Parts: sequence; structure tokens; C-alpha cells
Amino acid sequence: MNRIELQYVLPQVFADRSFVDSGIWHCRVVFEKGKKYLVEAASGTGKSSLCSFVYGYRKDYQGIISFDGQNIRSFSTAQWTHLRIRSLSLLFQELRLFPELTAWENVQLKNRLTGGFQSKKTLDEWFLQLSIDDKKDQCIGKMSFGQQQRVAFIRALCQPFDFLFLDEPISHLDGANAAVMASILTAEADRQGAGIVVTSIGNHLPLAYDEVLHT
Repeated sequence: MNRIELQYVLPQVFADRSFVDSGIWHCRVVFEKGKKYLVEAASGTGKSSLCSFVYGYRKDYQGIISFDGQNIRSFSTAQWTHLRIRSLSLLFQELRLFPELTAWENVQLKNRLTGGFQSKKTLDEWFLQLSIDDKKDQCIGKMSFGQQQRVAFIRALCQPFDFLFLDEPISHLDGANAAVMASILTAEADRQGAGIVVTSIGNHLPLAYDEVLHT
């Protein structure tokens, strides 16, 4: 997948508004593979909705979202399954980790689904770089939210992707860990030639963005 296009998309919840001042909603927006985008937004303006719409998780919107010119409303369950394993990754704001499993088990669960896409050596190195190598065998439910964010970030990289969406990925991280995350993400995106879309309500991931959009 090389191109994601939004054509006058508007969340249904905003449909009764007479005016929407946004660089995303009710506009024509294109995300291209290989580029990095920052979507800045105030709380409640639909940045998480954007991620859910593109991921096919929600369909309560007007307008058209297309992947390489094909309207995603026409995709079958099988097509979505393939896309989510091979082309499209999403780091949800609420993370969606399994609290009863350890950090390592959460990561390995995704990595096994993609045929061991990342090597154990690479995963070990990321845990170390993000200062959670001593938390690998700890249950997610006993970890801080910031530690969980780092686990969820690693899990999001356990697949091939043309686009990776990250919804407020560093809301609970300090500057040092955010910088490490940015370095890992840049290297992995460059390796895959992938596009990156990051949402933020203020504290954003320090990347060399090609374009900054506002909801």
C-alpha cells in the first residue's frame, strides 16, 4: 500500500455542526508511504477517531477513505485481516495490552502472528534501549502506564507495515524515552520504507515530520 486518502471525511458526531475548522475533517488529505506526519489536536477533536476509521475499526463517518484508490468500505473481513498483518499497524491510545500476560508474552503474541517478523535479538535490544528489559517477565497489569506504552510500541513494530499510526504514543513518557522511541521508529520505518502518522495533543514524538496537520 502506497497511499491513504481521505476525501471529505467527517465523523458522524460532527455532522450537525454548521462549520468545522480542521485540516483533516471535511478536507482532502493524503498520507504517502515513506513520509512522516504529525496530527496535532485538542482533546475531543477526533484524532483517535481518525486512527480507528483508517484501521477499519469504526465506520461512523461520512466521506471516503481509500487505500491506493480503493474505498475501504468495500473491503472484506479477509482483506482487513491481511492488511492488519502485512500493511497497517496501529498503536492505540489505550494500548490494548493483555494485563494478565507479561510484557514479553504480549510482544511475542503479536510477533508469532506475523511469523516471527522481529528476531529475539532485536526485541531484546529494544527492551534494553527503552529501559524495560528488567520488566519482560512482569505482568502488564502491574506496570506503570508509561512502561506499558513502551511495551505496546514494541508490539506495534512486530509486523511488516506500509503505514504505522501512533495515537498519543508518548503521553506518559519523559524526553529521554521519547527520543529513544523516535530513534527506533525512524530506523524501522526507513528499513521498511513505511509512512508514519503520529497524533498528539501537545507533547509529540520528536521526528523529522514532512507535514503537520491540525484537526
